[in-house]
Amino acid sequence: MAFTGKFKTLLCGATLALAAISSASAAEWKFAVEESPGDVQTLYAEEFKRLIEERTGGKTTVTVYTYGQLGNENDLTELTAGGAIQFSNASPGHLGTFVPEVQVLSLPYLLPESDAAKGKVLSSSPALYDSLAKDFASKGLKLFTVYPEGEMVWTTKKAVRTPEDLSDVKFRVMTSPILIEQFKLYGANPVALPWGEIYSGLQMNVIQAQVNPPFFIESAKFHEVTTHLIYTGDVEYTTTVVANADFWNGLSEQDKTMLNEVREQLQTFILAKQKEKNAAALAKMQKDNPKLTVIRLTDAEREVFRKRVKPLNAKLVEMVGGRSGKILEQLQADVAAASK
Repeated sequence: MAFTGKFKTLLCGATLALAAISSASAAEWKFAVEESPGDVQTLYAEEFKRLIEERTGGKTTVTVYTYGQLGNENDLTELTAGGAIQFSNASPGHLGTFVPEVQVLSLPYLLPESDAAKGKVLSSSPALYDSLAKDFASKGLKLFTVYPEGEMVWTTKKAVRTPEDLSDVKFRVMTSPILIEQFKLYGANPVALPWGEIYSGLQMNVIQAQVNPPFFIESAKFHEVTTHLIYTGDVEYTTTVVANADFWNGLSEQDKTMLNEVREQLQTFILAKQKEKNAAALAKMQKDNPKLTVIRLTDAEREVFRKRVKPLNAKLVEMVGGRSGKILEQLQADVAAASK
């Protein structure tokens, strides 16, 4: 696999920074997440650490790195592909430039609404773990798991119930062409702004809205600089956990079995934990800002937005190309089967 000059610099720096840790134990795994301490990805990684160290009697240890310790989201993916770290989170909104096919997970109104059906799709869908996994492998990555972090919620400075309400709204989205196209179809003016500039952007009215799960909105204090939370029910924010492919292929069958068992335990753990975390975040935001207005779109209002983005599936296949069409078709079949 060819790497950029930037990546070589990152890999060299990360290798030096982790050298002392690496030499301390031949069985130390490094797990980097995209979020801060206490956020959903960190809770997952910490439980992963606890289970692995418990299952191995401490012979294998796991070090968890939170946001910013080893670089930004894109850096983590490159560091994992290059073997500097063993595991990392890689969310579709950021991963789309590295593994374009993963953007199917960003499509609105795709996953089932039922928690049980959603959990089944994300933990065992052949579209993900057979088909999409091949695209990860071609980039030096092993797709370990996919899990939900909560419903994507809009924070805005006014009530939004129709696409027309978004006509004058500059809406911050991640740097994914599909997300940009999605919000154009919704009627907004999407702006791909770095995460670190969202709060100030809202505060200074450079942007008027952004989208994230409730726990992240509360953690980043976006509710301090907006007035409304809009629950649209369109997208479940998902993240992937990836491992370095060479690392995974070099594991014993016993270790792979252990990791797959831990993976199943963690799926149940994180489904419950993220719901708890998001409910607590909403309650805290309402307490912190009593004037915060919560709007949950009706089925009829949701249907208007759903119709607006119907062309997005075909647009994704056109933009991404490759096997994205077949992966999307298989994923839709997996969703239908899980929803029965």
